Parts: sequence; C-alpha cells; structure tokens
Amino acid sequence: MIMPGRILLWLSSQLYGAAVAVRNSLYDCGILRSHSFDLPVICIGNITVGGTGKTPHVIWLAERLSHVVQVAVLSRGYLRKSSGFREVTPTDITTDAGDEPLLMARSLPQARIFVDRNRVHGIEKIMDQEPATGAVILDDGFQHRAVKAGMNILLTDWNRLMTHDRLLPLGRLRESLRGMSRADIIIVTKVPPEAPSSEMDAVKRELEAGARKSIYFTTLAYGNPVPLLQETPPQSITPDSSVLLVTGIANPAPMVSYLSSLCTGVIPLSFPDHHRYTENDIVTIKSAFDAMKGDRKIIITTAKDAVRLKEIANIAVHLAEVTHVLPVKVQFIENEEDFLNKIYLYAGKDH
Repeated sequence: MIMPGRILLWLSSQLYGAAVAVRNSLYDCGILRSHSFDLPVICIGNITVGGTGKTPHVIWLAERLSHVVQVAVLSRGYLRKSSGFREVTPTDITTDAGDEPLLMARSLPQARIFVDRNRVHGIEKIMDQEPATGAVILDDGFQHRAVKAGMNILLTDWNRLMTHDRLLPLGRLRESLRGMSRADIIIVTKVPPEAPSSEMDAVKRELEAGARKSIYFTTLAYGNPVPLLQETPPQSITPDSSVLLVTGIANPAPMVSYLSSLCTGVIPLSFPDHHRYTENDIVTIKSAFDAMKGDRKIIITTAKDAVRLKEIANIAVHLAEVTHVLPVKVQFIENEEDFLNKIYLYAGKDH
C-alpha cells in the first residue's frame, strides 16, 4: 500500500521537475538570456543538493590553475548577511562572507575570492576591477543558467550517484538527469581508495549512458589533525582514542568511516549543513564530550565548520584545547594529468 505522504512527495517532485524543465527550456531556446564573457569561466557544480565535495574541488582546481593564470573564484556566499558584490579576505567573518568563501580565502592566498548572488554582475565587476584576471571559477553555478560558462564540471558522489537519485523533494536532485548534457566533464567524488577498478568501470559506463562526457574519479585524502587554535598543542588519533566528530556539512559519512578506521570510539554529532553555531551548541558539544569515556578524548571537526566555530566567543574557554580540524584534500585516482591538460588548454585559449 502506497502511503499518502509518499504520493504527495511524488506529486511535489513532478511539479518541481516540470517547473525546472520549463526554466531550462527557456534558456535553451534563448527566451531567457545566457551571458558569455571574454575570459575563461569554469563552473564547478552539481545537480544534487550538497554533499559532493564541491569546496575541496574548487580549492584544488584554483591552486593548480593559479600556476598559469590569475584566478578569481566567484561564489554566492550562502547564508551571508551582507549583500551585493564584495571581495572576501582571510580576516572576514562568516556573516559577511559565507563559510565556504571564507574557507577559500584562507586556503588560497594565490587567488582572489568574491561573492555575489548575481553571478553575471559578479563576473562583470571582476573584469572591471581586476582586469589582470585570467580565469573565473564559478562556485556552485551549474543551475545558474544566466552565465554561459565555457567549461562545466559536474560532480557526483560515489556513495549517492546522481543516476540513482530522484528529484526534490522525493530525492536530492535539483533538476532532471537531462542536465548532465550541459556538462563538459563529470567527476565522481569521494571514491573509496580501495574501490576495485571493475566497479569504477561500471559507474563510468552508467554515466556515459546518460552523457558522453569525460569522466574522472577522485577521493578525499585526510591529513593529520590540526589544532583549532594555533597556540594549542596538536594531538594525534590512536587506536585507543575517543573521537567526538562535530560537523555541520551535508554528508559526514566519509569522515565517520575514515575516523572509524583509526579508532573504535567515534561518536558523530551532526548539525545541518552551513549550521551557524551558537553558545547553546557549544554547551551541547561540551556535554557530549564530557560524557565520553577514555583518557585520550579529542574533538574533530571540518575546516568549513572551523571557520564558524572560531567565531564563538567562549570556544577557547570550553573546548579549544581538545578541538582539532581534520584537513582534507582532493586526489585523483587516475588521469589527473589528462584532466589538468583539458583545463589548461581551455584557460589558455584566445577568448
């Protein structure tokens, strides 16, 4: 028997999909205008709601592209309270910049980071104010059809492939799988390092059936924990460690899996994606930490969460000495040079 709630979700999903399809058709036939620009614009995005590892991939690409051109990253600045176009600097706060742009500004000294809800306006301002810019990376702009990017990179999570998902609100798809056709490159992210090549080949065939695109596979490589505050001595994770994993990201499962491979005592404490921490949250975190057993207790969080946690006035008093950030970087499983050659070739074109 089909539950009434499930039927309502299905109907909502169909209505949502129809609305998005009409919007895309208006762009495809030119009724709604897509703007092109006289410099390389590379869009990194997804057709699912969060959790594909977009920010680490933007940072990875910006680091390497900065070797050949001056790079500007343009983001919406989700949940920031400021408005309009602005540059993000490492000394900003999340309410002005957004957590992901602020993390990028602190991770990419060789690039310029900007936010603007209106991406067309943002690129125009970058070109006007920073004429030396050689390429713009558009962060999470795949559905922002008002910008016609010269190269579209579409991400999909190995653990929840977009081809196995459904439209919102029944699933997590922002648009139908027909949107894959706009991508020039598809990257399957968060692939387990031990994934057999036969499984990757099967995923590649599945994605190629929906879109004849260049397909690559990446994994997330975790580093040693870094203290939240510089003056705190670093701690390591050993088999007898007890770890409280505090996250406000879309999908903490890969971190839970990684930490569980290092020790048996991992307790996840998850908040919503982009969660803005409060002093009450610090009380909750401290209570969970105090309730843990063992002599080697540590709190682990993500780099994105760290930029928000540092803004809590009393974090140093309660938790700083035991709170560490787990660094993460993107690694290509294969064909990294081929991918970069495509990027460098596009960025070096005469636009």
